[in-house]
Amino acid sequence: MTAAATPAVSPATTGEQPGVRLARSRRNAELSLLLLALVLVAAYAAIVEANMLDTVTPDFWMPAAALGVVFLGMHLVIRWLAPFADPALLPAVALLNGIGVGFLRRLDLSKAAPVERETLAVFAGIGGRQLAWTLAAVVLAAGLLALMRDHRSVSRYAYTLGLAGIVLVMIPAVLPGRFSEINGAKLWIRVGGFSIQPGEFAKLALLVFFAYYLVRKREVLSLASRRILGIDFPRGRDLGPVVVVWLISLLVLVFEKDLGTSLLYFGMFVVTLYIATERVSWLLIGLVLFFGGAYLAYVLGGTVGGPFANFYTRAEIWLDPFAEPYDRGYQLVQGLLGLGSGGLFGTGPGAGEPLEIPEVQNDFIFAGIGEEIGLFGLTALLVTYLLIVERGLRAGLAVRDSFGKLVAGGLAFTLGLQVFVIVGGISKLIPLTGQTTPFLSAGGSSLMANWLLIAVLLRISDAARRPVTQGSGPAARPAGGPPEQLHGAPTEVIRP
Repeated sequence: MTAAATPAVSPATTGEQPGVRLARSRRNAELSLLLLALVLVAAYAAIVEANMLDTVTPDFWMPAAALGVVFLGMHLVIRWLAPFADPALLPAVALLNGIGVGFLRRLDLSKAAPVERETLAVFAGIGGRQLAWTLAAVVLAAGLLALMRDHRSVSRYAYTLGLAGIVLVMIPAVLPGRFSEINGAKLWIRVGGFSIQPGEFAKLALLVFFAYYLVRKREVLSLASRRILGIDFPRGRDLGPVVVVWLISLLVLVFEKDLGTSLLYFGMFVVTLYIATERVSWLLIGLVLFFGGAYLAYVLGGTVGGPFANFYTRAEIWLDPFAEPYDRGYQLVQGLLGLGSGGLFGTGPGAGEPLEIPEVQNDFIFAGIGEEIGLFGLTALLVTYLLIVERGLRAGLAVRDSFGKLVAGGLAFTLGLQVFVIVGGISKLIPLTGQTTPFLSAGGSSLMANWLLIAVLLRISDAARRPVTQGSGPAARPAGGPPEQLHGAPTEVIRP
């Protein structure tokens, strides 16, 4: 057909504005990817049983089916409440969450006597508890989507959330060790058989406050005083907020005895500051302050001891875990041996010895899974995390208001940094941390907090991808807020 024979289609015919492409919701693509993720989770469960039981029981599919009901319910909620949200976020998270539940079920089978494994209840043990926590986390995320119809509405409570975040961070530090300490890190609130990690929720509250503060102060913080080696450095009087957050992160390092949490909070603030100002100098200042403070804590731990002693011990284990392989370095050594035993392709799901690693269901779940799926499998999991981070950053680039940009960028970076500090710890890149692997590790606090994080990203991506409404007046304002720009970001980005 020639160009002359092609029928002309006018914007009035299609309902499309000139120069603006209509956005599609892409919910069917989300559904297809979600079904693929559930198939992979079911296949993982079947392979685990084949390797551990020499058969596949008729009930192997039940955990995957239960997860399917939960995730498909979330898919329907997104169709209703956030129809233009990014279609890759839910399937990626569902895959990670499903693999985590499957691996915890595999640990339950290992702990059971061989004659009891075939009859072990599907919803028993830590695997069953993780299923229940998944249901609670997804319901909580759906509730947040229902309550937060516009992500900018959260900024009204920024100072309240900032105060709540600081309180949540400091509670474990001031509690006696028997109520807050696990494996040397004071990150928990433990009452009877119930425990919660408040820092997981504090990071969300603090990030909202950081974003709100930086939106209003970014012009001042962007001012430069002098240029050194081609880099513009800020004025000395503007270093106050960074120094305050640095001191808080050092207090976390010293009194909660955890490098990962300290690095998470400080890194979250510095990167959000960089996104707001585009000044590389803030990143350099942040790196110098944090690593300088960590080194100072290490030196004081070796000389003064006291509250610095725990960090010094962790650093010594990191420097040479094989010095005491059956004592202080046992957990890290077993994790490294598990990763080494896995090789490129792993021993196969259900064919490894993950119970040799202490706390494999929590801090070291990545090492336990790595023994069975190998380097290739771990790379696939890391790429899945990278996909979530990339989609979060894309939502931040596309959304039209500065507050949304900072929140989405900060949340995406926070998730990536949390994965880095835990994987870096078990691979001996950095000292061990008390962080959990998002969506994989056992525990309700981490699972619920990270599902809330995903709900916020879904809301912001929905605002970023929603098409521009037609007409004039207030109704014609694009979803996602007024055309406020951050560093010249386009105000009418339409993502298909």
